[in-house]
Amino acid sequence: MADTLDGAAVADRLRALPAWTRDGAEISREVRAPSFLAGIDLVGAVARAAEDADHHPDIDIRWRTVRFALTTHSAGGLTARDFDLAAVIDRLAGEHGAE
Repeated sequence: MADTLDGAAVADRLRALPAWTRDGAEISREVRAPSFLAGIDLVGAVARAAEDADHHPDIDIRWRTVRFALTTHSAGGLTARDFDLAAVIDRLAGEHGAE
């Protein structure tokens, strides 16, 4: 099981991911894809990365807006795994033209 990060470590990691916000034991980000299909393609790319990392975000799709939320349920809070996957999601969002 991964160790949860304390408040200072979470704040430090969030500085490197300015599009993400914290709500309790979760970080989240919304992106707007250039089209519905581009959003779906982004979700597919994130799903593949999540499978590779064995760490899965909550994903909500509303037309061109896609919301990603991360927490490490097995640890009961935020861990480095959440921030590592958030950085991958940021990269993939950029590759898919999502802002």
